[in-house]
Amino acid sequence: MSRIDYSVWDHIEVSDDEDDTHPNIDTPSLFRWRHQARVERMEDFQKKGEDMNKSLCETRRKLAEVQKRVKELSISKTDDAKAELSKAQAEEKKLKKEEREWEKKTDEHKREEKKMPWNVDTLSKDGFSKSIVNKAPENVEETEEQKEQKHKTFVEKYEKQIKHFGMLRRWDDSQKYLSDNPHLVCEETANYLVIMCIDLEVEEKHALMEQVAHQTIVMQFILELAKSLKVDPRGCFRQFFAKIKTADQQYQDAFNDELESFKERVRGRAKIRIEKAMREYEEEERQKRLGPGGLDPVDVYESLPPEMQKCFDDKDIGMLQEVISKMDPTEAKTHMKRCIDSGLWVPNSRTDDGEEKEDDATYEEVKQEQEETKKE
Repeated sequence: MSRIDYSVWDHIEVSDDEDDTHPNIDTPSLFRWRHQARVERMEDFQKKGEDMNKSLCETRRKLAEVQKRVKELSISKTDDAKAELSKAQAEEKKLKKEEREWEKKTDEHKREEKKMPWNVDTLSKDGFSKSIVNKAPENVEETEEQKEQKHKTFVEKYEKQIKHFGMLRRWDDSQKYLSDNPHLVCEETANYLVIMCIDLEVEEKHALMEQVAHQTIVMQFILELAKSLKVDPRGCFRQFFAKIKTADQQYQDAFNDELESFKERVRGRAKIRIEKAMREYEEEERQKRLGPGGLDPVDVYESLPPEMQKCFDDKDIGMLQEVISKMDPTEAKTHMKRCIDSGLWVPNSRTDDGEEKEDDATYEEVKQEQEETKKE
């Protein structure tokens, strides 16, 4: 098969069941699915803890009431009071057991909370850093056309710098480069890095893709932090690097988890793009193959009886004539008509001046050639 022209993939829009992605790729959409799932898990976990605390408080309230009642009944000497005291003491014992169980559950829940890995959401809470940063300006909603033009203009101006940042490996190098080029701390850089990752994966430059993916997550963490703190991203990227360079193992695991998830996403996107490009390429090739009657010779060949396929494989006209003579005339005519419409068989007849003329020949023309061969 001919080599595929990879340049056409630059213009392919990729979409799947999760979201629709512009050719320039809106970076937040690539992270939204994962972010939403994580937020929902955190909310469920928090609600579970709140429900446990409510149950514990309610149990303690009931226990306090029963203990007060036991104390009052212990003073009374009547027979009824003694009977009630026995029931109250049993209830007290039961509630104390429930209290211990709820305390155990809440303690376990707190321990689980402490073990939970940090992520871009827990990182991006107020109080992350005491540094004073500039407040982000009010965002004005942009149209898709404005976003696309803004991205295009930014990339044309800073493409070389973005690529350089994408190739950096060390935290200190990344921080210094952003300090020297703070204009790169923006959505446009993140968007371009995502496209770059997908392009590299399509080109099967897997190791390079993983390197650029690392820098993409760095930029995404910074942008999410800025969004959470409602500040300009250029004013808070230093806090991110200060945290990531001194973070404990849990924080590193959280960053790596985001990175691995993103790389899997990129591989999936690249696969979709490749498959779509292959389909388009195959359709173009099929259109080129179509015969004069609009049929695909490959499809027609595969529909022929094996003995007719062998005739075309060997390019043996005599064998084809023999096979045709043994077939049902109607079936043979149908097959030959389809062969002609697909270009597998190109019948020719000669005019009076000796020139060849392509004709609308069918089964009879094969029979005619067969009869002329016998006469010779």
